[in-house]
Amino acid sequence: MEPLEIAKDIYWVGAVDWNIRDFHGYSTYRGTTYNAYLIVDDKITLIDTVKKEFADELLARISKVVDPKKIDYVISNHTEMDHSGGLARVMHRVGEDKPLYCSKMGYKNLRKHFPQKWNYHPVENGGELSLGKRTLTFLETRMLHWPDSMFSYLKEDRILFSSDGFGQHYAGLERFDDEIGDDIMPHARKYFANILLPFSALVLKLVEKVTEMGLALDMICPDHGVMWRKDPSKIINAYVEWSKQEPKRKALVVYDTMWHSTEQMAETMVEALGSQGVDAQPMHLRTWHRSDVMTEVLDAGAVIVGSPTINNGLFPTVSDFLTYMKGLKPQNKIGAAFGSYGWSGEAVKLLNQELDAMKFNRVDPGLKIQYVPDSQGLEACRELANKIAQALPER
Repeated sequence: MEPLEIAKDIYWVGAVDWNIRDFHGYSTYRGTTYNAYLIVDDKITLIDTVKKEFADELLARISKVVDPKKIDYVISNHTEMDHSGGLARVMHRVGEDKPLYCSKMGYKNLRKHFPQKWNYHPVENGGELSLGKRTLTFLETRMLHWPDSMFSYLKEDRILFSSDGFGQHYAGLERFDDEIGDDIMPHARKYFANILLPFSALVLKLVEKVTEMGLALDMICPDHGVMWRKDPSKIINAYVEWSKQEPKRKALVVYDTMWHSTEQMAETMVEALGSQGVDAQPMHLRTWHRSDVMTEVLDAGAVIVGSPTINNGLFPTVSDFLTYMKGLKPQNKIGAAFGSYGWSGEAVKLLNQELDAMKFNRVDPGLKIQYVPDSQGLEACRELANKIAQALPER
């Protein structure tokens, strides 16, 4: 793949990872990209690098535009290894003494990752760097999603290089939003739900800050996925909506099962919820990946979790999901627990503890049924579902 000129004298020179299928426990079934950008001005500037394995690919693309040794400045918006893993190889080719710009936290973090004595230039929030005809402004975006994160804004071209903000794990031949259309939005939604959800309040503050600054945006260039040029406000507005975490009349019944008893309970509740006008979906945890479940959790008003009791505890996939969900800190959720058991029956109690720890609004003590649900047990499932439906918003 050739370098791509995305604006006059500004090039995408990143890499496409067609084969990655797991990213820290997040399923990337469409791969991803590691985006890097080259600005050719009086001072030639590289913004971000790529994962270590793709460093030579990055350098090959740069070489089709300029000799890497002619690069004057390197910008590191984010220390994480999918964006700085190629830095050692790049600095070796560019010149170990070339200025390397990063946030103050980036300076600390990069030195923890790389032993080389590079020519670091930590920048101030709002600081500027003249490239000649163009000027970069640096915006600190701490904890979106690492402490070192920052954006770089190219004033004259009105381009925001947004690091891990506004990205998607998507590998394709398309480089821009208008080349793929609305099909990119589920990937952006999944990315937000599994990476940025815990920082929703910070996202809202950042959007408010950018609005106050009056930054004009013709293009948003994230470090993963496609670039937003047709309508950058579309992804910004989506981030605002997702960050508010306003619950819909939607319920997820997330569960695993041993001999189908917990499954019967789950499917009975889904049918009962649907009869009450609730958008309800069963999500079996050995069918659905945890990250796809979390994508649906994003706007769900209720998360109902079911587990059989095994060895006096929770089924392993359920424990896994709860640990994953707890770390992502979803807000404004109704919760409930259910499950079948043989003799000890601890699962519902343990589920309740987890839901309470996540500050879910538990509307019921939970429902447990010994062995196989009979007609009376299934009716109890319907009653629990009706109680949840009554607690959900009407919209």
